[in-house]
Amino acid sequence: MRAIFRTWASGTIRLVLALCVSLAALTWLVFGQTLRSDFVNYDDDIYVYGNPRVTSGVTVDSVEWAFTHSHAHNWHPLTTISHLLDWQLYGQNPSGHHFTSVVLHTIAVLLLFLLLRKMTGSPPPAQRGLRPGGSSPRDESVRLADRTVNIWPSAFVAAVFAIHPLHVESVAWIAERKDLLSAVFFMLTLAAYVHYTRKQTLGRYVTMLVLLVCGLMSKPMLMTVPFVLLLLDYWPLKRVIDFRTLRMSAFEKVPLVPLSLASCVATISAQREAVGAMAQLPLSWRINNAFVSYITYIAKTLWPTKLAVFYPHPEDQLPRWEIFLAVGLLIGISAIAVALRKSRPYVLTGWFWYLGMLVPVIGLFQIGIQSHADRYTYLPQIGLVIAFTWAIVDLSTHWRYRKPALAIAATTILGASAACAWNQTSFWKNSGTLWKRALAVTPDNDLAHNNLGMFYEQSDNPDAAIPQYKSALQARYRVISPVVYYNLGNAFFRKGQLDQAVAYYEGALQLQPDLATAHHNLGVVLFHKGQIDEAIAHWRQALLIQPEYTEAHTSLGNAFLRKGSLREAIDHYEKAIAAPQPSLFALNTLAWILSTCPDASFRNGPRGVELARQAVQFSRGENSSFLRTLAAAYAEVGQFNDAIEVANVALQRANAQRETALANKLQQDVDLYRMNFPLRDRSLTNSQAAP
Repeated sequence: MRAIFRTWASGTIRLVLALCVSLAALTWLVFGQTLRSDFVNYDDDIYVYGNPRVTSGVTVDSVEWAFTHSHAHNWHPLTTISHLLDWQLYGQNPSGHHFTSVVLHTIAVLLLFLLLRKMTGSPPPAQRGLRPGGSSPRDESVRLADRTVNIWPSAFVAAVFAIHPLHVESVAWIAERKDLLSAVFFMLTLAAYVHYTRKQTLGRYVTMLVLLVCGLMSKPMLMTVPFVLLLLDYWPLKRVIDFRTLRMSAFEKVPLVPLSLASCVATISAQREAVGAMAQLPLSWRINNAFVSYITYIAKTLWPTKLAVFYPHPEDQLPRWEIFLAVGLLIGISAIAVALRKSRPYVLTGWFWYLGMLVPVIGLFQIGIQSHADRYTYLPQIGLVIAFTWAIVDLSTHWRYRKPALAIAATTILGASAACAWNQTSFWKNSGTLWKRALAVTPDNDLAHNNLGMFYEQSDNPDAAIPQYKSALQARYRVISPVVYYNLGNAFFRKGQLDQAVAYYEGALQLQPDLATAHHNLGVVLFHKGQIDEAIAHWRQALLIQPEYTEAHTSLGNAFLRKGSLREAIDHYEKAIAAPQPSLFALNTLAWILSTCPDASFRNGPRGVELARQAVQFSRGENSSFLRTLAAAYAEVGQFNDAIEVANVALQRANAQRETALANKLQQDVDLYRMNFPLRDRSLTNSQAAP
């Protein structure tokens, strides 16, 4: 008999391994194409390639910053560190960043499959009223049979999670790394909890706590985990059978609640600026949109068409019948789930898993300007699929051709889902294809017009950008009008049409007087027109609105340097490098002043070396001007051999990049250092410093 059990178990293990390989292959079949995709101009810049803290790679300072500062209005240090590691490994090559994302998604898929298989098998002997170690061969055969039967539903749920089109956004969008990393820790937390329920020890409980903390530090959406664990205690773990066990289960989750609350507080604090941008949305609008969004996600789960990276908020334009229908459906389905709690307990767990996990992102606490987002379904949708899958398995028990019918249905669903997801993933090739697709399915999408215009502008095609910006102003929902006028100003500035740029920046400020970026860029245009005092006034206004505005401090430093006010220039450069995202230009310019100013009262060689090294590090040694500054700083502290070595590296780079003027300066610098003379920039005495 034992030999039979061993053979049976080994056959089950082989099946599980085969399904794991199949799930991984299916995931890569759909998402492997992302390795050929680029970054996109929707948050990828502030999360990765445009963030100096991230592009500096993994350093003690950058890791410390990840834990002590918000990143893109979020506090998720582990997600930030994952971006740091990616940049350290792959630099600005997006393929590597996409590779990491697909790997994390694959891990989450496999963990979900193994977790469901473990949870939905029959309970251990102690929970069946048997003494540990006291089960009979018949009990063991029943347990193995239960787990074998539940392998296929578990695999189906994991497969849907792997390739559902709604999940494309989470996997193909590099900025959504937080979804993937938090999903891995979410699965591990649930697995640790299941392990704890088998043998309740302090060590196992602490392990679960640590994993949950890691998940919260990846994305605060996991603040709903205590509620999910309570649902799992009802089904499939069957630890809650009456009010007494419910109370015990709830008490068991109490230590998790402060962690969730702390994550919530950190999120609100980090996102206070983003929330302020949406303060104009009344609570009634947000509540109505939340009800409709719940039903919208269900509809898109069943029929995932017309998917876009951004859906404009409907504001107060939702039809009343749609709101009432959504409310009625939510109440009705919830009532059915409660009514079936004994005969079909998985319906209650799956449905309230879906409702509960969406609460942080359903829009009651509005972050951003979207009505809903595909990425928000990444973990909540699992509940719906669990309820649907186990319901079909139960309802089909007496079908005559049950196995072939279920196999055909599952294959059809997964095949259609894979094809749709593959097609949706292809739109993430670059910013152009992404926003064109968004406009194809949401024509009144002002953000899509705006960001497509930005794509054209960044491609040095402002003539194509301007019509897109104007279309954004004509869209039905003009939530970012706080932004389109500003981008039109940028486009005309790029074309050299300064007067028109000024007009559009002023138009942006008429609509939103506290738009700090418009004040800043208007100041830049005025500076180029020679109106320095007017430019300074706008930069000061930008700082009143946003005190840690790095670019405004840098621009003021430049203006005061031009005016010959070195003290004021240094003061603003210091503030620019102390900001959460320091200005590389400010680092380099301040290092230059401290190292080369003819006035000894301004020079500080050791500090100049420190700042110059940071600038070179942040730029990964690819900027010849920054290398020149570092060489000058070495010369100031008497390290002439180092100065000569660095200056020669900069000279070679400048020659390779055909920067003739800079190469000539560097050759003169080398000659000076060989005579053991430090560099003195005489232009700093007449207000025209240019390192």
